[in-house]
Amino acid sequence: MMEKLAAIGIVVVLVLFSPMAMAIAEGPKEVEEWFHKFDDTTSVTHQKVTKLHFYFHDLRGLTTAVVAQSNTTAASPTFFGLFYAMDNPLTVGPSQASKVIGRAQGLYGSTSREKFSLTLAMNLVFTNGPYNGSSLTVLGYNPVMQPKREMPVVGGAGVFRMARGVALLKTYFFDAPRGNATIEYNVIVHHY
Repeated sequence: MMEKLAAIGIVVVLVLFSPMAMAIAEGPKEVEEWFHKFDDTTSVTHQKVTKLHFYFHDLRGLTTAVVAQSNTTAASPTFFGLFYAMDNPLTVGPSQASKVIGRAQGLYGSTSREKFSLTLAMNLVFTNGPYNGSSLTVLGYNPVMQPKREMPVVGGAGVFRMARGVALLKTYFFDAPRGNATIEYNVIVHHY
């Protein structure tokens, strides 16, 4: 009996206090209260700057899947109209065996008929470490053939609530025949 009560007590504590530990509000009322804590004259002073460094592993056929393509994609030199869904691991180091800190989940597709570039919409979902339970949203133009590129961070949740910033991408490894890539990410965001 005592063991059951102890187990129930632990579950209750986890359910009640886990959202607070991860700085994630439970409902609209709590989020509205959070917004009202700041006014226009003081909100800038409450902003934080966070810098992140990690690696993104795009493994064609394993962590990505074709979700759509146009009837002219096969004839296009840029694969125009080809779209993928992804659930790619984010790791602390460039090796796929490095510690996983999250997942890059979203969509990307070839949206130029003239040069190989992608439009990318993804969430960087952190599942390990100090940002566990938080996410950043990246949306924009990704000229993948350039070794270095920049993409906007347009939002975030959890620790990164109301984030905005930039993700600097650098191709670390690219295997063209297989379509696999490892991309180094340096991210700088402002958030509350």
